[in-house]
Amino acid sequence: MLSIKWIERFSRITSAAHSFFRQRKIAIIALLLFLSRFMASGQPAAGVKPNVLFIAIDDWRNDLGALGVEHIQTPEVDRFAIESVLFSQHYVQVPTCGASRASLLSGMRPRGRAALGNDAIHRLHASWGERVLPRVFRQHGYRTYALGKISHHPGGLAGRNWANPPEELPGAWDRSWVPVGPWRTPEALMHGYANGVARDRGASPAWEAFDGDDKSYPDGWVAEEAVEKLNELAESDEPWFFAVGFFKPHLPFAAPKAYWDLYDRDEIPIPKDRVRQPSPSSWTRSGELMGNYGHDGMNPYASGVENEAYAQLLRHGYAASTSYVDAQVGKVLQRVRELDLMDELIIVIWSDHGFALGERNTWGKHNLYEAAVRSPLLIRYPGMKHAGAVSRATVETVDIFPTLTDLAGLPVPTGIHGVSLRPLLGNPAGPSLKPAYSYWHGQETVRDERWRMIVQGAVADDNIRAIELFDFKNSVEGVRVNHADHAEVVEHLKEALAAPAGQN
Repeated sequence: MLSIKWIERFSRITSAAHSFFRQRKIAIIALLLFLSRFMASGQPAAGVKPNVLFIAIDDWRNDLGALGVEHIQTPEVDRFAIESVLFSQHYVQVPTCGASRASLLSGMRPRGRAALGNDAIHRLHASWGERVLPRVFRQHGYRTYALGKISHHPGGLAGRNWANPPEELPGAWDRSWVPVGPWRTPEALMHGYANGVARDRGASPAWEAFDGDDKSYPDGWVAEEAVEKLNELAESDEPWFFAVGFFKPHLPFAAPKAYWDLYDRDEIPIPKDRVRQPSPSSWTRSGELMGNYGHDGMNPYASGVENEAYAQLLRHGYAASTSYVDAQVGKVLQRVRELDLMDELIIVIWSDHGFALGERNTWGKHNLYEAAVRSPLLIRYPGMKHAGAVSRATVETVDIFPTLTDLAGLPVPTGIHGVSLRPLLGNPAGPSLKPAYSYWHGQETVRDERWRMIVQGAVADDNIRAIELFDFKNSVEGVRVNHADHAEVVEHLKEALAAPAGQN
């Protein structure tokens, strides 16, 4: 859409050309060619600040058709992948919701135990000062909005039932809210079952398939509210940063039956490597899955026909929940296209971490294995030249903050740990800018283009109790090797963990 400034400029050009060429057809042809080239560039008019749409998805592993995963149906995000650059090797800083989002919003890797929990944002925001992603945009004239789950608590309140003060991230948003639906509190919404039913911790099932429409579950409400807000923002004269946070495929694996019906359970692949790693190992039994839900005596960790059938049921539920949230994201993106907002809009789709579905005998995200810390990242911005490309460079969640400020033409705050991904957006085939670092309680890991090393203890404190080393040269999930056979690799990765690259 052309600004008034450009319309006036074209008017002057048209008048001058008509006078110069008089009635000759070449004037019309030249002007139409100029106009068509300008509009095809996709670049916002000079001086126009690009708007930002940030879409967060909860617990979404790299199950994406655009990455060649054939058993998952994600047509909407696959379509967006054609319009963006898809980072296939994106890694989060912490494999749990709140702490991962803390790194997103601060641009910082975790420091200390307080940065590893779901309350990290509430506990640490005061120490961040003005160095907070939405606050930086707000300081530069943007209106900032957060709908759904962006920080850990949907709606942004950290008090009782997540419906009462204190505010989780004060001063960051002009408005932070959840849609008005049948769930009585944001906490009930987060773990919601169909039509307003809240989770009964430890008793409710880990899955549900209700025969109803998309608004039977919370994400249908989030999508509808996001569309309404986009209608309003399309008329705004001020630049805006709109963050939309969806809940699925987070537990419980609950979605309308229509999305379950997309799959034949017997055709959903079982992970090839389901064996628990021998000691030393960072294996953990998922307390989130096993402690927060009822399982009627079934155990996805255990062998036996009934337990294996239950494990496959959970994989089916995860697939259904993934397709359900994909459809809701599609509603938002479709409205963006209908409102003709693309020419002045940066769009990011990101997930806060992955989720193991039996790989290495793990279920959940609270570990440092590949399935837990790798998640989708897609970035689209006005005028990009490599739409549809897949970058296989290693990148991190902390890189999103400086990338967004860079693309918007805003200064990057000092003290953050990420680096702008603009070089890779301009050259998706380029090499990694640095390794990726992730952390869990008493453990840390570094991932480069070939290797992942997990250490128990802390390298910087010279307190390494155990090492796991994985080689990804010929394996998507990595093959565990004897680290003693790769002494030079281990020493190189120790140096990387001792002084993480990218800090400024």
